[in-house]
Order: sequence, then C-alpha cells, then structure tokens
Amino acid sequence: MKNLQECRASLSARKIVLSGLVQGVGFRPFIYRLAIEHGLLGWVKNCVGVVEIHVQGQAHNLDDFQNDIFLNKPSIARPKLESEQQADVGEFDSFSILQSQAQGDAHISVPNDLFLCDDCLAELNDPSDRRHRYPFINCTQCGPRYTLIRALPYDRSNTTMAAFDLCPLCRAEYTDPANRRFHAEPVACPACGPVLSFHNGTVAVNNNNEASLTHAVAALHQGKVIAVKGIGGYHLMCDAGNTEAVMHLRRSKPRPAKPLAVMFPAPLNKPFKFSQASVILSDNDKAFLLQASRPILLVAKTVSTELSEQIAPGLNEVGVMLPYSPLHHLLLNDFGGPLVATSANLSGEPVLTENSEVEKRLAHVADGYLHHNRAIARPADDPVYRTIAGKARPIRSGRGSAPMELTLPFTLKHPVLAVGAQMKNTITLAWDNRAVTSPHIGEMDCVRSLEVFENTINDLQKLYGVVAEQILCDAHPGYTASRWSNKQALPLHPVFHHHAHASAAYYECNTDAAVLVFTWDGVGYGEDGTLWGGETFLGKPGAWKRVATMRPFHLPGGEKAGREPWRSAAALCWETGHSCEQLAEIDPLLKQAWQLKINSPQTTSVGRLFDAAAALTAVRSSASFEGQGPMELEALCNRQNLYIDITLEESDNILINNWKPLVSSMLDSTLSIKARASLFHTSLAQAILKQAKIFRDKHGVNDVSFAGGVFQNRVLTEQALALLSHEGFKVHLPELIAVNDAGISFGQVMEHGYEK
Repeated sequence: MKNLQECRASLSARKIVLSGLVQGVGFRPFIYRLAIEHGLLGWVKNCVGVVEIHVQGQAHNLDDFQNDIFLNKPSIARPKLESEQQADVGEFDSFSILQSQAQGDAHISVPNDLFLCDDCLAELNDPSDRRHRYPFINCTQCGPRYTLIRALPYDRSNTTMAAFDLCPLCRAEYTDPANRRFHAEPVACPACGPVLSFHNGTVAVNNNNEASLTHAVAALHQGKVIAVKGIGGYHLMCDAGNTEAVMHLRRSKPRPAKPLAVMFPAPLNKPFKFSQASVILSDNDKAFLLQASRPILLVAKTVSTELSEQIAPGLNEVGVMLPYSPLHHLLLNDFGGPLVATSANLSGEPVLTENSEVEKRLAHVADGYLHHNRAIARPADDPVYRTIAGKARPIRSGRGSAPMELTLPFTLKHPVLAVGAQMKNTITLAWDNRAVTSPHIGEMDCVRSLEVFENTINDLQKLYGVVAEQILCDAHPGYTASRWSNKQALPLHPVFHHHAHASAAYYECNTDAAVLVFTWDGVGYGEDGTLWGGETFLGKPGAWKRVATMRPFHLPGGEKAGREPWRSAAALCWETGHSCEQLAEIDPLLKQAWQLKINSPQTTSVGRLFDAAAALTAVRSSASFEGQGPMELEALCNRQNLYIDITLEESDNILINNWKPLVSSMLDSTLSIKARASLFHTSLAQAILKQAKIFRDKHGVNDVSFAGGVFQNRVLTEQALALLSHEGFKVHLPELIAVNDAGISFGQVMEHGYEK
C-alpha cells in the first residue's frame, strides 16, 4: 500500500486544452499514440471546437509529451494552446479516447476539405487492397471535411456520412487507435459506403462504381460533356485536347470565351507526368499545386501544348489543378489525359451540389451525369490563384482554402456579419479577435446566389456557435447584399467599397504606421456618391484619407460598360475630343444622352480605363465576361519600356491623374498593338511611382500596398512593385486575402474594427 501511495505521489497530472485546427485532422489518435509513446495515462476528447487532454505521469514525460504535440503534430493540424493547468492525479490504468462532448464554450475551427493522401492513393491502385478503385477512399489525413459536416463536434453522426453504417471491417479500423483510419469520420469501403451512378439519355447505371466509370470515360472519349459530382459540387468535364468538345461545352453553357480550368492525371510518385508537356511549371508552382487544398493555379502554356486553344482563347495562361478526390484520380487515369473541369453552374451562380438539380438545370449542357449518393452539406467551388511577384496570390477562395480563419488585430465588442459586395462575393463572420471568411459565393444577381448567400450566413453562425449582433454592408444602396441587410432587424453599418479594399490590404502590411494604398478596380460607390475605381488612400483602417484619384469621366450606358468596352473607349474619346472612327458605328442618340449625362454616371475607374485601352487598340470591343478585354491586353504585352507621362493636377487637395495622353497613344497606329499594350501598363506603373514619391516627400509615408481587381494584373503589379522597391519603398502585396471583391467582406470587418 505504501509503495502504491509513493508511486502516486511521484506522478503529476496536467489538463491541456487545445484550440485551432484540431478536429477532422486525426488529432485525437495522434494524441493517443503520443501518450502511449511517453508512457502516460489519462484521456483525450473532442469538445465544442477544442480538444481536451487529461494526462498524467512523470513530470519530465509530461513536458516531453507537450512539446511533441507541437513538434510532431499531423501536417494538416494547427493546434493552439488555449490553456494548461495542474490537475489532480486520477485512477487510470491506460490512456483512452473519450466520447465527444457537445457542450461548453465554443472555440471552434472548422476543418477544410483535403486531397487524397499518398497512402490512400497507393491503396486505390493496389489490386490486393479491399479498397482497390473505390472512389471514396480516405483516412484521417485526407478526404472531405467542411462540405460534409452538418454540425460540430466533428463526429460521423454529425456528417453526411451518418447515412452509411460501417461494415465490420471498417468498424474495426475506425475503433483501432493504431490504425490510420481511427475515427476517420468519412471512412467507408465498397461494402458499406457511397456508390456511383451514371445517367444519360439512353443509359441508366445505378449503384455500380465500375460500370458508371466505364460509361463516363467512354462518353468523354466520344467528345461528350459530363457533369461529375465531386467534393464541394459538380464539375462539367470534357476532353481538354478536343476543340470540338470544348466548343460544345462553351456553346451549351454558354461560356463563349471565359477561361476554363484543366485537371491533369497525377500518378503516384509522378504527379506532373501528364502536365509537363502542356504547361510550364516552376518548382514553386509544383509545390503549390501539391498542397492539401489542391488549388487551381494560372500558369503559362507551352508552345507545343496538347490543350485546345479554346481552353483560354486569347490568353497565354491556363488554370491547372491536380485530382484531389479518389473519383477524380480514377476518372483521369482511366481517361488517360487532361480534362476540362469547370464549375457546373449557370454563369456567375454558385456551383450546383444536388443530383436532381444538376440534371434539371444543366440538361442543356451535360450529355451525361456521374453522380454519387454522398450528400454535399454545402457548396465549395475550387480555389484559384495566380503567381505575381514570385508568390501565388488568391483570386477566388474555395474548397480546401475556406472557410479561412484570420486573427484580428483588435477585439470586437459585438459579433458582426460582413456581407461583402456584389461581384465575386464572400461573407465574413467575426467575433472577439477572430474572423472567418466563407468560400466563394459568386455574383449576387440571381435567386440561387441569394439562396446560397443566406444559407452560408446561417451555416457559419451555426457551425461556429456565434450569432451576429451587427451587420456590415457595402455603402452602395443597390447591391443585393446591401438591400438584404436593410431588411434585417440588426444594427447596420455601411462601409465604403474602397475603404474596405484598403483595409483588407492593410491587414497584411503588419505595421502600425500609415500606409499608402492604391485601390484600383472596376467601380464602387464613393463618398461623393459617384462611382470610384482609381483611388489612392493614405492612413489606416477607420481613418483613410483620399489623396489621389483618376480624372473622372462619364460612362455611356452605365453598368453596360462592363461587358461593352467600346463604351468606355467612346467616353474617353468624347471627353478628349478624339474621333471614334476606330470603334463600331455608335448610335448618335447615345452621344446625346452622354452629353446630357443621361444614364452616364461619373467614374474614376481604372478597370474601365483598361476596357477603353482594349477597345481603342482593337483588342476587344465587346466582352462575354467582365475583364476579358484587360486580360487579353495584358497577354499581349511584350514588356517594352515605353511609357507616357500621366500628368498630375491638384484639385481640393487631391491629386488627379490625367489619363488624357494615353488616349492618343492607344490610337497611334504607328505602334504595334503589343507595343501599345506595354505602353499602357508601364505608364500606369510609372504613375503609381510618381504619386508615391510625392506623398513620401509630403507625408513621410514609405509603406505601399495594392487593392482592387486591377492588381490581379501581373504585368502592371510587378512593374509597379519593381519601380517602388527600386526607390526604397516597402511594398506589401496581399497573399492571404484576394485583392478583388472577394476580399471586401473581410475589409469591412477591418474598417469597422478600427472605427472610433
């Protein structure tokens, strides 16, 4: 008895609470194995968003155990030490995993969807494995998370996998702490899990994986378009090397010119075997494409690319991604080449997720449907990035990268909901010092977008256990999200569009000093009630001072100019007295309306300047998607160091960038189109440098950042960054938050948090 008491007296016990990304990443089995390795007793359990650990043993073993939690954590886990305290030594003869607890204070971090890990991929290809060619293979280190979670804590009963009872073999793996599928909530096999079906006009294969895959691959080889259900929604897929198939997809959707993403087969140990002949990939590109979120990355095409020119007509880049689900691997491997993998939706809408809805709404596009019966709890489109200044920058958040959690530099008094803008929309839920930004929702101009918008708002609040007490919206009274906000019974705080842009950029500057932020985009509601889009701000969130802008002009037809670049070109010509002969014949009544300022709102938009340049150089006078002309203009740049000095004029203590000289240059037919495209970009980059030097001399500011969709343009951004850096400026280019309107909702939170 004395020996037992002495033994117990020598033990120490510790209670550890870990927050952060610790659920859905194999964290409890990791803790179990770590405790056994260090000879410790106790337990671990999931609570509401946190993991609690009671562990006891010799003091030095406890210290080693706690250090190893952070040194040897699962690669996809991001634990944070919430608390640590001494505990009473209990009566334990082992270490165990306890049942999850659904009560307590919420410190929730929702796990993102993951790719198929190499261990599971090897099993998928192993004829001797019982999951050989099973389209839904996964383990604790891979597979869907966010898109199948219905509630937290993250247990199978709270996911869409609750509909599938585990077979004895899967149950044995699921309950074996030594197995890598221990508490892998989506675990399944051919005997007990989800299954594929294939439908088209003549064939109906139900609940048969191999037959469904065989029919889908045959249809793809025949040049058909197939709707394929993935993790966060459906893709429309076709042969990426078959121009006739690609054009069939484009005509049917319709999507006449907007770039299409391409998915390449990625064999185990040789993931770039198929892509290297078609696209140029640096080592950094390869590492980025292989990360757990398996994003889309825009990369240059090779001269001898096997891809159809119609994948990205008029552009020299293509969006590339690797298979991220076992179904994608099987489909790509069986097909034997790259497939177009574009979102299955109507243009601008969120991606579709329901089997019956896809067949109903995309019957005019898809020739067949590869379904499965695992429900998708919420849509998540593929994330898109572009490499600018040597680093991949986000264009669209989505599956695997969102919800994105960020730590705020302040603590909010009340939970807030920021509802973003109109285009490329996201929402952000923020409370205390935490902010969570949703995946891409889309353009807010249709019923389905509004439905997904509302569902996302309700969903995030439910998942994180947070109820918003205030709403932040764009100051534009006509935006769908702003109108929705006005109907809610909560205090409302409008935020000016470009203030939100600047504040989002400020977050990544990591400074307390004033920053000069160039916020250039299409259009956004300005403080004076006009449409801004070429602004320069000085200061900090909550206290921005507009110090420069573009010379304003009036847009004939207003919003139509976004899809009809010739309207912006005509406006610049009329403003400066140039002839419009190079443009298509213009209705004389339109110019009269413009002169009378009828349906011709004033704007300072740099995005519309790019549209005008595309039309004046005969690159693009009408567009099938916003930004088409500027993208094609950028693709033509030959990097000649030609530029026109954009003069600066002062009005009411604001510098005005007078773009007038650019009009003559864009009309100068003695210069090649490529030379004019380069001149336009370089002139704007020089204008940025010119302003920055003036404001450094005047205000002492040396930190510069960029915000707004214009800075998705690599040529302009890299030139401006190089010029500024050469002159000693510290330039901050966002890496986490998209510079386009996808970053507006987070910027609204930043602006609100700093307001006094």
